[in-house]
Amino acid sequence: MLPFLDPETRQWSWLIASYLAVPLGLVALLWLVGAVRYIPNSRVGIVEKLWSQRGSVVNGLIALDGEAGYQPDVLRGGLHFMVPLQYRIHIVPLVTIAQGHLGYVFARDGQPLPATQALAGNVAGTDFSDAATFLRSGGQRGPQRQVLREGTYAINLAQFVVITDDGVFCLPLVTAEEAVLTRMAQLVEERAGFTPVILTGDLVGIVTVHDGPSLAAGQIIAPTVGNDPTDEPRYHNNFQDPERFLAAGGRRGRQLQVLVEGTYFVNRLFATVETIAKTVVEVGNVGVVVSYTGEAGADLSGEEYAHGELVDVDRRGVWKTPLLPGKYAFNTYAGKVNIVPTTNFILKWVREESGAHRFDENLAEVSLITKDAFEPTLPLSVVVHIDYRKAPLVVQRFGDIKRLVEQTLDPMVSAYFKNVAQTRTLIELLQERSEIQQRSAEEMREKFARYNLDLQEVLIGTPSSGKGDVQIDQILAQLRSRQIAAEQIETYDRQQQAAVKERELREAEARARQQTHITEAELSIQVQANQGKAEYARAQQQAAQIQALATAEAEKIRLLGEGEARKIAALAGAEAERAARVGIAEAMAIEEQVRAYGGPRFQLTQQVMTRFAAAIEQARVDVVPKILIGGGAAGPASGGGDQLGGSGSLLQALFALLLSDKLGEAAVAGTSPSPTAVDVRRAIEARLTAPSA
Repeated sequence: MLPFLDPETRQWSWLIASYLAVPLGLVALLWLVGAVRYIPNSRVGIVEKLWSQRGSVVNGLIALDGEAGYQPDVLRGGLHFMVPLQYRIHIVPLVTIAQGHLGYVFARDGQPLPATQALAGNVAGTDFSDAATFLRSGGQRGPQRQVLREGTYAINLAQFVVITDDGVFCLPLVTAEEAVLTRMAQLVEERAGFTPVILTGDLVGIVTVHDGPSLAAGQIIAPTVGNDPTDEPRYHNNFQDPERFLAAGGRRGRQLQVLVEGTYFVNRLFATVETIAKTVVEVGNVGVVVSYTGEAGADLSGEEYAHGELVDVDRRGVWKTPLLPGKYAFNTYAGKVNIVPTTNFILKWVREESGAHRFDENLAEVSLITKDAFEPTLPLSVVVHIDYRKAPLVVQRFGDIKRLVEQTLDPMVSAYFKNVAQTRTLIELLQERSEIQQRSAEEMREKFARYNLDLQEVLIGTPSSGKGDVQIDQILAQLRSRQIAAEQIETYDRQQQAAVKERELREAEARARQQTHITEAELSIQVQANQGKAEYARAQQQAAQIQALATAEAEKIRLLGEGEARKIAALAGAEAERAARVGIAEAMAIEEQVRAYGGPRFQLTQQVMTRFAAAIEQARVDVVPKILIGGGAAGPASGGGDQLGGSGSLLQALFALLLSDKLGEAAVAGTSPSPTAVDVRRAIEARLTAPSA
């Protein structure tokens, strides 16, 4: 070493080298140690370049071209060899966003925001893990439109600050920056921006966008844009992609489009969401829409309607087609839904009463002046119906139903009944109530039709007096007294009729109680009549039998006479001739007697038999002879034979009568003479007419 030096000099050189070797070794060791850095896998390293041949960063914070300053790329977990004394490594944690939460990004470097822009945008570079691409693609500084969803991110916290509900992820740089980041975190917290928008049930979300171009003159609400899923570059998916919303022409301000049930990850710095209830049109109603936004439409009301215009749906003005019963996600900032009942509703002109819809809450009784100068108040009720197809006409003309009632129907109805009262006295007003009610309904129906209303019925109450006025009450009391008297008269008449009916009822009940006896008596009479008819039939049979026997006997006698005549004629001619004449005469007499049975004599005999049977029944005389066993002399004294009371036997007399009628008054040859039929008949009649013992 150093051969050109002399020995003494070389000695001193070795001595100096030996002294410098230790410090130089230490320096080399320190240099080697400084060039190797270890970064855990749960963290990242932010590289800060201390010096560079390219000099320092001229604009911004991040050195994109190797200048001295914060470098865009981060170091992930592991060993990294760095040039000693040129780099400083800042180890920071990974950014973690919890599931179902949002993270907001603030960029420290990038293009400055224009005056019309509230949030920073970056259409080309949307990956916050690549700071270099973000800056080179025109990324803007400040709060970003895009948010971070759940996950873990290796982000350069020197370029980006991430604000979550768990805290702020950043590499501290300057103290003044803390105030800006704190205000941003508070604003997000106030708007509940760390969690998504969740709509359930009957809620609707009204969106207000805080970034983008302003509304045009004359507009009060931003129109719907980018709502077509097929238009991929412009479909913003319910304001969840701000860049696409703005690309579709979206404007800042309250939006016409609403959010319905669902979960939406919306940047609350870009748009806020207000929840309102859905518009509900109940059954029996329709909703007439008055739209505050939209383009002007053609008038659909027709030539005859001169009270305003009706337009088509989604146009500005009153929609011709009403909303039928149901639930609607209607933006109440963009229009108004007037609920119009389509069922019958009642308007009451009564101060302390009102209908279910409360259209009549300001109505009171109608003050009248009658023909006889009384001043009653008249309560009224009017039943009204609105055709659902005419509901938009009513709303266009009057604004709402309550205004129609108070400004039109109330004065019209009051004036009508005031005119009616002036033509009638108070009593006529009371007594002709039904007629007035019917006539008023007919006459007012046409007036209501002029206002697109259907009058169903008019109901009139009882006129009443004002406070302190007792005259009407006195008249009503007199009318009540008259009515009570009339009702009493009617009551007495009804009571009289009731008494008559009660007497008839008692008679009917008594007759019913005696009905058994009456029935038994009637049956007894019927039985007796039947028995009499049976006896009469037997008598007729016996008479026919006797008549037949008599005819046979007469025929026998005639034949005997003829035989005897022929015999006598054979013995003696003259005597025979005489005897023949006698026999013929007798036969003719017998034939006449037999023929007489069908004439007056037979009728008399029949009457005698009937009276005889009745006399026997009344006297309770035994018809069957009582035979005395043991013999003895017959006759009433000894108790033998037939005992019919009185002298002689009635049966004997009857048989004698019958025999005399058949054989004639003369006895048959060879028998002793007997009493004539006339004598026997007289004796029987005397016996029957004699008073019974």
